[in-house]
Amino acid sequence: MASLRPPSPSARGLEFLGAVAGGLVHEIRNPLSTLRLNLQLMEEDFEGDDGARARRALERIHTLEREVSRLEDILDDFLRYAGFRRLDAAEVDLNRVIEETTTFFAPECARAGVDLAFYPDLRLPLVRLDERLVKQALMNLLLNAVQAMDGRAGSQLFVRTRLEGDRARVDVIDNGPGIPAELRERVWDVYFSSKKAGTGLGLPTARRIAEEHGGTLGFETEVGKGTDFFLVLPLRGPAVAPADAAPAGA
Repeated sequence: MASLRPPSPSARGLEFLGAVAGGLVHEIRNPLSTLRLNLQLMEEDFEGDDGARARRALERIHTLEREVSRLEDILDDFLRYAGFRRLDAAEVDLNRVIEETTTFFAPECARAGVDLAFYPDLRLPLVRLDERLVKQALMNLLLNAVQAMDGRAGSQLFVRTRLEGDRARVDVIDNGPGIPAELRERVWDVYFSSKKAGTGLGLPTARRIAEEHGGTLGFETEVGKGTDFFLVLPLRGPAVAPADAAPAGA
C-alpha cells in the first residue's frame, strides 16, 4: 500500500483558531438555536393538517431542521479541532480504551452493514495518554472508515494494537475503495471531505490529538483494496510542558 504521513500543522494557525473558536461558535450557535426553535413552532402549527400544502411545508421544515443539525455538528467538530486542550494524561490500558470505543461504535457498524473486529496485542503495557481525547480520535477514524465503505457489500473494519519498541501502534483497517492518488495529499486539509456526510474535520482533529500526545497519525492505502489509518503513541506519553508555558490544550 502507498503510505503517507501528514506534515505538522502550523502552531501559529492553531493558536489563532483556538483564540477565536469559542466566541465564533457562540455567535453562530445562538441564531441556530433561534432557527431550531422557530422551526419547531412552525412544525406544531402544521401538525394534524393532512392537506397537500401542509405536507409540503412539513417536508421543507424537516429539511431545514436537518440542515440546522448539520451546521451544529460542524460547529462541534470545529471546537474539537481548534479549541485549546490541557491533556489529562494518565497510565491506562490502551486495549481497554479501544475495546470500549469499538463496543460503543458497534451499533453504527451494524446499521451500515459493516463487520467490526478488534485484535489486541496482549503484550502492550500501560500507555500514558488522555483517555477521552484518544477515544475521540479513534471514533473519528472508525467513522471515517465506515463512511468510506459507504454500505458496500462485504464491508469489514478491523482494529488492532501492537507494540513497536517504546511506542504503541493502533491500526484502523477497512476494505473500502482506498484513497485515489490525487486525493492523498488533501485528506489532512481542514474542511476537505470526499464523503457526502463528512465535515472535513475528523481526520485533522485525530491528527492533532496524536501530535499533542507526541505521536503521529498516518495511512497506507491501495485503490480497490482498502486503507489502514495508523495511530502511533509513545508509551511514556506526551511531553510535559513547563508550568509557566502556554497550555497545550484546555
